[in-house]
Amino acid sequence: MKYPDFFDAVPHIRLHDPLAAFLGAVGDGIIDYSYLDAVKLAGHSCPTVASAYWLTRQALLALYGEGMPERGAVRVEFAADASTGVTGVIANVVSMLTGAAANGGFKGLAGRFERRGLLSFHSEVPLEIRYTRLDGGGQVDAEANPGGVAAAPETGALMQRCLAGAATADETRRFGALWQDRVRRILLDYGEDATVFILHRSH
Repeated sequence: MKYPDFFDAVPHIRLHDPLAAFLGAVGDGIIDYSYLDAVKLAGHSCPTVASAYWLTRQALLALYGEGMPERGAVRVEFAADASTGVTGVIANVVSMLTGAAANGGFKGLAGRFERRGLLSFHSEVPLEIRYTRLDGGGQVDAEANPGGVAAAPETGALMQRCLAGAATADETRRFGALWQDRVRRILLDYGEDATVFILHRSH
């Protein structure tokens, strides 16, 4: 599988999943997720997918500090409806990483490991997403602003040519390269920029 080199430079998210350990899927329950995993889930790499991955990574770091985050132990609330804008795309990535699921999620075993009902929409939260530890260890309100990282000036025109079927092979390759370079900059150059990734932690 060939993909842009920078995917491998994006830090992973390491979590402990007690359900995976219990069912023998992962011996110690420790799972590593990469940006490539998010790309595989979404089927593409874009500022939205990148922002969902990185915002969740930063939120988990804020919630757990040097400790290991526990998958399935975080409630996630979205301000918007699932069908609004790119909220559904973001929610899919966030669900994969946190284990939080809506009403169709895993129902649990004998009252343990339930993931259902941990993901909700149209919630009264101040920013785009609220992540809350179920053990009372605090919450993080978070929002991504990928628009704060500008695309190369020619990207828009190239996209229109590609969508219209008028682009040459070189123009198509150029568009893809520019698109992914913006994703790279969001993740690697602006990942710590508080105006692009906004997080407010509270206890």
